[in-house]
Amino acid sequence: MFHRVDQRKASSMVDWAEETDVLVVGSGAGGCCGAYTAAREGLSVTLVEASEYFGGTTAYSGGGGVWFPTNAVLKAAGDDDTIEDALTYYHAVVGDRTPRELQDAYVRGGAPLIDYLEADDDIEFMAYPWPDYFGKAPKARAQGRHIAPTPRPIADDPELNESIRGPLGRERMGEALPDVLIGGRALVGRFLIALRKFDDVQLYRNTPLEELVVEDGAVVGAIVAHDGERRAIRARKGVVLAAGGFDQDDEMRAKYGVPGAARDSMGPWSNLGKAHRAGIAAGADVDLMGEAWWSPGLTHPDGRSAFALCFTGGIFVDQDGERFTNEYAPYDRLGREIIARMEAGEMTLPFWMIYDDRAGAVPPIAATNVPFSATEEYVEKGLWKTADTLAGLAEQIGVPAETLEATVARFNELVAGGVDEDFGRGDEPYDLAFTGGGSALVSIEKGPFHAARFGISDLGTKGGLKTDTVGRVLDTAGNSIPGLYAAGNTMAAPSGTVYPGGGNPIGTSALFAHLAVKDAATR
Repeated sequence: MFHRVDQRKASSMVDWAEETDVLVVGSGAGGCCGAYTAAREGLSVTLVEASEYFGGTTAYSGGGGVWFPTNAVLKAAGDDDTIEDALTYYHAVVGDRTPRELQDAYVRGGAPLIDYLEADDDIEFMAYPWPDYFGKAPKARAQGRHIAPTPRPIADDPELNESIRGPLGRERMGEALPDVLIGGRALVGRFLIALRKFDDVQLYRNTPLEELVVEDGAVVGAIVAHDGERRAIRARKGVVLAAGGFDQDDEMRAKYGVPGAARDSMGPWSNLGKAHRAGIAAGADVDLMGEAWWSPGLTHPDGRSAFALCFTGGIFVDQDGERFTNEYAPYDRLGREIIARMEAGEMTLPFWMIYDDRAGAVPPIAATNVPFSATEEYVEKGLWKTADTLAGLAEQIGVPAETLEATVARFNELVAGGVDEDFGRGDEPYDLAFTGGGSALVSIEKGPFHAARFGISDLGTKGGLKTDTVGRVLDTAGNSIPGLYAAGNTMAAPSGTVYPGGGNPIGTSALFAHLAVKDAATR
């Protein structure tokens, strides 16, 4: 899988097509931030992206935000958080599943990175309140610790607009490109624009990583396939793997026991785990390989269940017609609860959202990520059901009528009382984030009644190569592999088996790529 050659013979055994100081693999938040850091630090840099678009999974993010406590953008907006409080919260929810020093590096490193980035006029963030995902944990913040890239008009730069992945409506449904970059596309676009200021920057698309080149235990470059042609790139300072997860490779998912299927993941098709395989072949240790960033997935007419959030009504019922969760809980917590029940033999897919007709037949979901198709397409595929009575709806989705009727009656009783005594819906700030100031409890009374089919989705796998606090990849003995770094979903996530708050995946990717390049610059 990789070359291990005697250093004295390297020049004769590897035909280097290109040399650079830093080779970055991937073009999401981590890849772009790593490339930008290298260029700004005066290093030559080559970035290779496996797919036809820049941006990776980051570009699909509607917010594109980062969870970076006490940063200058939050402070300017009046935030009074402290780094000690943020550490208390993060430690409380992550526990001891990952090294404490790695957790601390993430929590402490975000604010300095924002200072570094915002010194460039092309990179700008705005406060974007988003509650922490464990609202009852010590020092959780109702307004969150989250900022997002400022939108950027791009009508006068159609080539750049076309080169950035997403939005999902464009890729899956052929919708026209917007002329303003928002969310993850804005973050990627701002990095690409900023990179134009620097010389000695090479950006390649359609260039997947094939293998790493190792000399005397150190990574000195890589073999890539540029437009299908194998090409060796020497990296004098280091190789940064920021290529996303392996969420689109069903074989790897099965090998490491990742629930769900590639077709229901929100990562791009190119997230095939090649960087993981190359790192493992070079001696890297791995962790959290069965983990992902989970969510409920609304099933669409193409058969894929896609990440959905911001529910404004309805309840979830299982194969027995019983409610089983707080539907308004943060999406990763919901996904993990569903998976746990499935693994315990208590639940099977699909499950259903039950809602009434107060807003029509379309499910009460404010953010589907993949745009809704026409209602009749869901009906024709058997994904949305409608009946005049709950008993009739129960028959259509294959659950006992008496149970579904009792489930809805019980929920309406809780609504009338104003407290969800069964599952605590409305008890945490996140539950109320999309209610417009109203209650999280919305009754199901107005017929006809509807059901929408759901499965399990993910935002990408989060297991990967073990690293130290500056992104250096560790081998199975705990020693760093010289010249090899990892960030984002290619590294084993500092957050372990939880999702502390919105912006953790993108924040982890950007920060550890930045730290990796800063370390590589000293080699």
